[in-house]
Amino acid sequence: MRRLTRLWRRSIQVRVVTSTVALSTLFIGATGWALIADVADSLAATRRDAAAGEVRLAIASAQSELDATVEATPAAQVQVLNSLVDSVTDTEGDAGYELVLEGPLGADDVPVRSSLALSRGSVPAALRRTVVERDGTYAAFSRVAALGSDESHPAVVVGSRLHAPRTGDTYALFYLFSMADQERALTLVKQALVLGGGAAILMVSGISFLVSRQVLNPVRMARRIAERYAKGELDSRMAVHGEDDIARLSTSFNAMAASLQSQITRLEQLSILQQRFVSDVSHELRTPLTTVQMAGGLLFEARDRFDPVTARSAELLKTELDRFEDLLVNLLDLSRFDAGAAHLELDQVDLVEMAKEFADDDWNATGLDVTVLGADEPAIVEADRRRVQRILRNLITNAAKYSGSDRLELEVGQVDDRVSLVVRDFGRGITDEEARHVFDRFWRADPARAEGGTGLGLAISREDAHLHGGGLRVYSRPGEGTEFILTLPRVPFAEGGPAVDQPAVRPVFE
Repeated sequence: MRRLTRLWRRSIQVRVVTSTVALSTLFIGATGWALIADVADSLAATRRDAAAGEVRLAIASAQSELDATVEATPAAQVQVLNSLVDSVTDTEGDAGYELVLEGPLGADDVPVRSSLALSRGSVPAALRRTVVERDGTYAAFSRVAALGSDESHPAVVVGSRLHAPRTGDTYALFYLFSMADQERALTLVKQALVLGGGAAILMVSGISFLVSRQVLNPVRMARRIAERYAKGELDSRMAVHGEDDIARLSTSFNAMAASLQSQITRLEQLSILQQRFVSDVSHELRTPLTTVQMAGGLLFEARDRFDPVTARSAELLKTELDRFEDLLVNLLDLSRFDAGAAHLELDQVDLVEMAKEFADDDWNATGLDVTVLGADEPAIVEADRRRVQRILRNLITNAAKYSGSDRLELEVGQVDDRVSLVVRDFGRGITDEEARHVFDRFWRADPARAEGGTGLGLAISREDAHLHGGGLRVYSRPGEGTEFILTLPRVPFAEGGPAVDQPAVRPVFE
C-alpha cells in the first residue's frame, strides 16, 4: 500500500490514467445501467401488453362458451372450464403459457386446477386479491417454478374473472406467460454492454496512457536534465523534435540552459580571479608589511625620545600596522577556504576546559565579568584547537567591544553526538536585519564602524565551524542581549556530509 501511495504521489501519468479509467468506468457503468433498465422496462411492458391483449380475447371466448351453456346443467358448465385447462395441459407447453383456474369463489376451500403443478406463490397474492374482488383484466410480474423444482423463470401473470350464468358462480382465471425469451434477450444485451464497455475502457486507458506519455516524456527529460544541472553537468540539452509546443518548450529550455551555463561560467571565472587576486595581493603584501612593521616597531620602541607629536604618530603607526596584519591574515585564511585548501589538525579538545581558560583571562581592561555555565563534566570533541580558540576569541572580543554589556556568560551544553558552546552577552543586542548579515564578509553594523575592525572575524569563525561539520548561529533581542552558539560534532563529518548545527542547548534569546 505504501508503494502504491508513493507511486500515486510521484507519477502524474499514473494519476492521469487512473483518473481517466475511473471516470470512464463510472460514465460507461451509469450509461449501461440506464440502458439496461430502459431495455428491461421496454421488454417487460411489451410482453405485458401483448399478454393482456391475448388474455382479453381468451377470456371473452371462454365467457361466450359459458354463456352458450345457459340451458345446460351446472356440471356441463364446469366441464367447459375444465376442458379449457385440459386443452392447455395437452399442448405440453407449446401454448406459451400456463393456466390456473380457481373457483367457484366464495367457498371455504376454493378448488384450484392448473395446467402445470406450480409452486405456491407463482400467482402473486396481490394480483389474486384484485381479480377476486373486481371485474376486469389485471397483470403482474412474478417468478414461476414447477412444484418441487428450485429453478424459476420470470413470467407475466394476467388474471380475470368468469361468471357461470347457470349457477351464478364466479371463477378466477390466471394466464402465466413465460418471459424466458425476454430474459435471454436482456442477458445478451448485458453481455454486449459489458464487453463493449470493457473494450471502451481498455481503449480509453490506452489512449490516456499514450497521450500522457507524449506530454510527460519531455517533462521527465527536462527533470533529468535539471537534476544534472544541479550536479554541475551543464552541457546536457533536451532533444528537439518537430515544431509543436513541446518542441518550442525544449528549444526555450535549451536556450535557458545555455544562458545559465554562460552566466555560471562567467561568475566562476570572476570568482576564481577574485580569489586569486586576494590571495596574490595578500601574499605580495606580506614581505613589505614585514619590513614596514620592523621599522614601525623600532620607531614605537624609541617613541620616548621623540617629541609628543612624533611619539603619537609612532603609536598610531604601530596600531594600524597590527590591524593591517590581522586583515592580511584573515584574507589569507578566507582564500584557503575558497580554494578548498583549509584542513583540520584534529586533537581531543575539552570545550569546558577551553571556556574556563578564556574566562580566567584578564578582562578587567574591558570591564567585562565572564562566568562559565554547564561546566560540571568535560565536553570532549575531536577538533582543531587553534581554530576553535580563534572562534571563541572572535566572539568574546566582539562582545567586549560592541555589546555594551558588563557581563558575559559562556555556557556549555552537550548531547550524544554534538556539543554546543554559547557566548552570551546582555547588552544592546542586534536587530533581525543585522542578524541576517552578521556573518557576511566585510559587513559591520554602525557600532562596529566606530570601534574599527575588518568585518571578517565572524565570517572566518563560521567557516571554521563548517570545516568541522558544525555550525555557528546567532540569536538576539534588541535591548536584552545577543548569543552566538557554536555547535561541533563529537567527530567531524566527512567532507560533503550533513552539518550538525542544531544547538545542544536552548537559546535564551530565541
